[in-house]
Amino acid sequence: MNRTTSIFVSLFAALLALMATQAGAVEYGTIAGDRSSIAFTSKQMGVAVDGRFRKFTAALNFDPAKPAAASARIDIDLNSIDAGSKDADDEVVGKQWFNVKAFPTATFVSSSVKALGGDRYEAQGKISIKGKSQDVSLPFTLKHDGNSATIDGSLTIKRLDFAIGEGAWADVSTVANEVQIKFRFIAAKK
Repeated sequence: MNRTTSIFVSLFAALLALMATQAGAVEYGTIAGDRSSIAFTSKQMGVAVDGRFRKFTAALNFDPAKPAAASARIDIDLNSIDAGSKDADDEVVGKQWFNVKAFPTATFVSSSVKALGGDRYEAQGKISIKGKSQDVSLPFTLKHDGNSATIDGSLTIKRLDFAIGEGAWADVSTVANEVQIKFRFIAAKK
């Protein structure tokens, strides 16, 4: 399996981490949107460009005794992108990039999650972006802090695997194929 994933896998893995436990049954559900983030860095003409997504919804189900049976569905509002400027935002929601008129939402549906030891986990599932779907794997960490948990992860994806940036934008010397994703979610116990 290739390591290509997307911003949207990051969301899912982080949300699965909310449900993971270290010692005993602890479930997390409500994500503090104002304290959580999904950020990305791409390169245009060799210069780093930062951005983020502001809106998503999640449906979670997790039995701490059976992490492989965990399920989650994450839907991301692609129109909520902040690519650094109004011009960039207007461009990336267009047909050659995310094409939000035809594909307004990116989705991740989980198949399993497994503990890797310590605070480390790995999620498996399928992402769908712009009409294309792929099986993915994503490592992340979860740290308990009283009645909340912090989930952090970082990965690199290839945008062209999902036809993000078509036509002239498919030239990787202009916009790099690799996009670095960093996420942090804060969640409260159920």
